[in-house]
Amino acid sequence: MNIENAQEAVDIWIKKHGVRYFNELTNMAQLTEEVGEVARIIARRYGEQSEKESDKGKDLGEELADVLFVVLCLANQTGVDLQQAFDNKLELKTKRDHDRHHQNEKLK
Repeated sequence: MNIENAQEAVDIWIKKHGVRYFNELTNMAQLTEEVGEVARIIARRYGEQSEKESDKGKDLGEELADVLFVVLCLANQTGVDLQQAFDNKLELKTKRDHDRHHQNEKLK
């Protein structure tokens, strides 16, 4: 599924099951909460913090999907074509960062 299809699938889901989009500020708060859940898993599973027993069953993929869902909601409700924006960003990063990363001694 490409990003355009994902945006459409979220829009259909919202209209069928979600009644309506939460407002943009509510979705921004939701996004912050979901990113925090991803950060908690990463910090405990891959970082130096010890993982609590209650965190061991948490699914990183599920939490990343929650982030993606809210990002898609925000894109839909603000009229952003995320596929085009992503394609543009990838092109920009390719032009800007190709040589820079290859010359970075820390990455060798």
